Amino acid sequence: MAVYTEVSFDEAKLFLQSLQLGTLQTMAGCSGGIENTNYFVTTDQAPCVLTLFERLSAEQLPFYLRLMKHLAHHGIPVPDPATNRDGDVVHRLNGKPAAVVNRLRGKSEMHPAASHCALVGNMLARMHLAGQDFNMHQPNLRALDWWNGTVPVVSPFLPAEQANLLQSELAYQNHIATLPAYGALPRGPVHADLFRDNVMFETEPDGQPSLTGFFDFYFAGVDTWLFDIAVCLNDWCIDLDHGCTDALRTHAFMQAYEAIRPLQAAERALLPALARAGALRFWLSRLWDLHLPREAAVLQAHDPEHFHRVLRQRILYPLTTSHISA
Repeated sequence: MAVYTEVSFDEAKLFLQSLQLGTLQTMAGCSGGIENTNYFVTTDQAPCVLTLFERLSAEQLPFYLRLMKHLAHHGIPVPDPATNRDGDVVHRLNGKPAAVVNRLRGKSEMHPAASHCALVGNMLARMHLAGQDFNMHQPNLRALDWWNGTVPVVSPFLPAEQANLLQSELAYQNHIATLPAYGALPRGPVHADLFRDNVMFETEPDGQPSLTGFFDFYFAGVDTWLFDIAVCLNDWCIDLDHGCTDALRTHAFMQAYEAIRPLQAAERALLPALARAGALRFWLSRLWDLHLPREAAVLQAHDPEHFHRVLRQRILYPLTTSHISA
């Protein structure tokens, strides 16, 4: 269970009352996530999620929490952080920075159909547009600079073939980053980690899914919107066993995204490269978590081999216009 810092019922009760969120009725540790301590709490007002941040500092948190509040106030279904009387979104509990957000309805869909992918593509485009006037800036902290620093650290743990692939892909991504077309790509706040387990759905009476929220924005930053798309395509629109493209789900996702924000010509041209970038980023982070785990980690690290397969597929079989257009 992802609980690193224990919070008693009475401590949580007083904390929630200080935020005018009502009287605590139930409280349970959350089993998901590996970065923070999370509790599902229910008050006489509403169900919420109480998070104590184990990795991020109080100085780092405002970007993430203010972005969530900005998006929520622009109609994007994301958790809306609770404020205190002074309007602060970052609080403190048991010596750790803390936040409370409303709990989203529904559940994650780990075996999405094309209809789920279309809903995610549509809402991702809306989210990108809604974030354009967000007035805080933080780069994507797991982007190229982090890759350049991490590849030399994890490479010694790998077989020669995988280490060589890491280094050659890193060289390719450094080249892509120097291209004028890349520098001109549309940018703004991105989720950067919008996997299947970070989206919630409900089923409507007619049996069709409805999207009820995006959550877990703690890897968000300012980057190209195309990178955010690529991260989604690498999870929502692939065969998980082999890492290969699922054409039907890819079509559904991209058509729904472009119905809200059509891609520029440069974005279409660079999507294959950014799909590789997204695979590299998560292969690296999983290698880091496996070989250099945090001392207090309580959950098993995700298998790095999955994104090794995805990267190889993205290199061997690049996304083409036929994949992203009707």
